Amino acid sequence: MIPSEAVGHEGAGTSDGPPVFTPPSTWEGWRRFVDLPGPDQLLADHTSWSPDERLDYHSQFVVLTTPAYTQASLSVRRLMLLNRRQQGTARRGLIISGPPTTGKTTTLLEMGRSFELADRARHPGRSDRLPVVFIAVPPASTPKMLVSEFARFLGITIAGRMNQAQITDAVCHQLCELATQLVLVDDVHLLDTRTRAGAETSDQMKHLGERIPATFVYAGVEVETSPLLTGQRGAQLAGRFKLQRCMPLPYGTAAQREVWVELVGDMEQALRLEQQRVGMLARHAEYLHRRTGGAMGSLSHLIREAALAAILDGSEKITKQLLQSIQLDFRAEQQARPSHRRPARARVGGAG
Repeated sequence: MIPSEAVGHEGAGTSDGPPVFTPPSTWEGWRRFVDLPGPDQLLADHTSWSPDERLDYHSQFVVLTTPAYTQASLSVRRLMLLNRRQQGTARRGLIISGPPTTGKTTTLLEMGRSFELADRARHPGRSDRLPVVFIAVPPASTPKMLVSEFARFLGITIAGRMNQAQITDAVCHQLCELATQLVLVDDVHLLDTRTRAGAETSDQMKHLGERIPATFVYAGVEVETSPLLTGQRGAQLAGRFKLQRCMPLPYGTAAQREVWVELVGDMEQALRLEQQRVGMLARHAEYLHRRTGGAMGSLSHLIREAALAAILDGSEKITKQLLQSIQLDFRAEQQARPSHRRPARARVGGAG
């Protein structure tokens, strides 16, 4: 059964303060994330929102369906069907890899949320199921640290004398009992299989994949060039997992520009600014791509902060001047900075 301390809580904290932060790498935090109202629900009655409610809305905002998300979701659905009757041999999985701020973690989370909501619809009223688990690899992880993250998600109390094997047994038993079908593991690039601890943690992940009848999806920064896929252990992992790149959206061809403009337009439609008119943001699509390099994380940051600024200063609309005043993450700012080449020095005299 799901731990009793995780059942029946709609949120931590007190009525006179904000809820206590619960990350999605805990069962309570995951359930709260899955239960967040979607954009359609949020926008159903937005006309009476106060400025504070609109600030909260733009702080959360919407998640856009990108080509990478669509492809990852399709791959995972097929892998889950492939693994459904798999017995005794290694199940297949997916690795989502790419540069920072390209939407890897968002893809992982939204994919998990979508699957869990679908599972709830198929099994209404069931409190004895946990279709999705989400954890992140701790820095400098050991096998015991990794499996303890699973235990923490499940609310399993780890006694000081419990060893790695005992925690693993408890976790695997619980996940099998709860019919977990999708295991999402973020930050796998932190595993360095060149170290003893990293290699043993990689072995622990493989062991969990063999004992839990679920499809595993990993995400991390540039995983294909990280130590995770090197050496003998890396070869085993590479032989079981597909790898999908989650890259910044390009802007070179007409088709690529159309995808980008459509995403910007979708984001603009979701804005709740009193003076914002359709097309005001979309006409700056090229500028937005130049500023963000096509990275969805940077685009979301830019639009959300601009919307918040527009509410706070009373302008209630996003102009190019306002966008130019927003400072983005250092990586985006460096990429957007034009390179100035030094003009070639004119040579004096002859060729000799």
